[in-house]
Amino acid sequence: MSFVIADNIFQSYGNRPILEQVSLEVDEGEFVSIVGASGCGKSTFLRLLLAQETPTRGAITVDGNPPAVEPGLERGVVFQKYSTFPHLTVRDNIVAGESFRRPWGRFFGAAQRAARARADETLVRIGLDHVADQYPATLSGGMQQRLAIGQALVARPRILLLDEPFGALDPGTRLSMHDFLTELRAETGMTVFMVTHDLEEGFKLGDRVIVFDKPRWDPDDPGAFGATITYDFDARNGGFPYQTIKEKTHVLRSN
Repeated sequence: MSFVIADNIFQSYGNRPILEQVSLEVDEGEFVSIVGASGCGKSTFLRLLLAQETPTRGAITVDGNPPAVEPGLERGVVFQKYSTFPHLTVRDNIVAGESFRRPWGRFFGAAQRAARARADETLVRIGLDHVADQYPATLSGGMQQRLAIGQALVARPRILLLDEPFGALDPGTRLSMHDFLTELRAETGMTVFMVTHDLEEGFKLGDRVIVFDKPRWDPDDPGAFGATITYDFDARNGGFPYQTIKEKTHVLRSN
């Protein structure tokens, strides 16, 4: 049985359809890159996976459990706009990421010292060890995004959701964060969904690359129809189609 199953998902905001007939099955440990034009529902789908939103129709299940009604610890997320704890130092932000699963959400004594040592190791890996004692407000936007990514990764969620996480980073830092994500994913076996506008990045990091698009289009009313998954490529096999959704596209266009 697949780990994550999206079964015939529809999502609308008021009378405006965003997604229609979205179905996807993902095995545990897979990395799925999500690409497509702006406004095709990629971030909406990520919020549905997070359980931040509930679909208008259909359901998303994880590990055979009933659909979640709110975000939980098994799902970690990094949005395009970085989000960290402004009252904590850089080091303590990393410690906080690891402490989410602890009783009372805190470390004490020897456990706290060990957690701070692990945080320092993480900061070296993401290139922030030199600002460990500073606060997020003193960092550049790219550095704050690196901190947010590091915080989400050390929490070791079963599912990691990334919405354009590397967009604010310079090319060199972006490559180093690619390596960090790849290494930690190998260590933890987490399942990853990443929205990106960089097709090369999507194929580099992902096991699969899925494409969101609108197979139905009304030139007089561009918002009349929602988007769906039109292609599903196997990035591990030279980009050959993992699954092409031709039948679904034909059905949508004929309705």
